[in-house]
Amino acid sequence: MSTNPDNFARRVFFWGGIYGIAVLVPQYVQDQKVGRLITAPLEYPEQFYGFIGTALAWQFVFLLIARDVMRFRMFMLPAIAEKLLFSVPVFVLYAMERVPGLTVAAAALDFLLGLLFIAAWVRTRPAG
Repeated sequence: MSTNPDNFARRVFFWGGIYGIAVLVPQYVQDQKVGRLITAPLEYPEQFYGFIGTALAWQFVFLLIARDVMRFRMFMLPAIAEKLLFSVPVFVLYAMERVPGLTVAAAALDFLLGLLFIAAWVRTRPAG
């Protein structure tokens, strides 16, 4: 594996985007199954689809960042926020026994990606 910071950041954002698309797209046709796995059939489907759609849009931003990490470096900051603003509240909710372990597993993967995004941000810092 190359030690080039640009290559690291490109890989992190590319695979983060691909993973996100692979996980999110199937949920568009599995709303009732997802609802049953987590708690009960979805009571507010517009919130579910809004969440999935917004998260999916971010996956395309991750792929854009991967194309030119230095040009789009500033987008790494909201990308980090996108990962942490989901995962951290899920951990808190789990501690309060308000979400199941399956949700925590998804949040843990997002948290890991958030940490990798932070590493990409730090490693692509301009010299000087």
